[in-house]
Amino acid sequence: MNTLKYLLGTGFYSGLTPKAPGTAGSFVALLIVFGIVYAQIHSLLIIFIISSGLLSLWVASYFEEEFGKDPQIMVIDEWAGQGLTFAAISFTGDLLTNVTLLITGFILFRFFDILKPLGINKVQKAKGGFGILGDDLLAGLFALICLKTLIFTWPNLFGMN
Repeated sequence: MNTLKYLLGTGFYSGLTPKAPGTAGSFVALLIVFGIVYAQIHSLLIIFIISSGLLSLWVASYFEEEFGKDPQIMVIDEWAGQGLTFAAISFTGDLLTNVTLLITGFILFRFFDILKPLGINKVQKAKGGFGILGDDLLAGLFALICLKTLIFTWPNLFGMN
């Protein structure tokens, strides 16, 4: 059972990257989101976010017992937050526009997840899996709000006229 938790919690080992495991895990999540966007199955994105979140809660105690508080190698929580960044984004079907949206959302999510402004740091201090997951979901929500604002303010930047 612990082998399965390790596999899932590390985002299929993407969290084992020696430098910036959270960024590596977020990038793997971005690739999954790209596949979902490309397939144009928006409901699958919601399933991805919910399942990543629930898996985070399931594996969190194992990771904290084995590796300490909010271990960097656990990146399944980044998957949920990275997915949430795109939950309310209308993708166009145009590859260049969609890739621009995905890259922008990725950068915004990493900004909020790394710097933890606007109370994200306080959420991270919650006990157990809720702190581990909560800060990433809040970072994803802030990234989503910023991405929607950018789309609304500068639609030409994203090829949306």
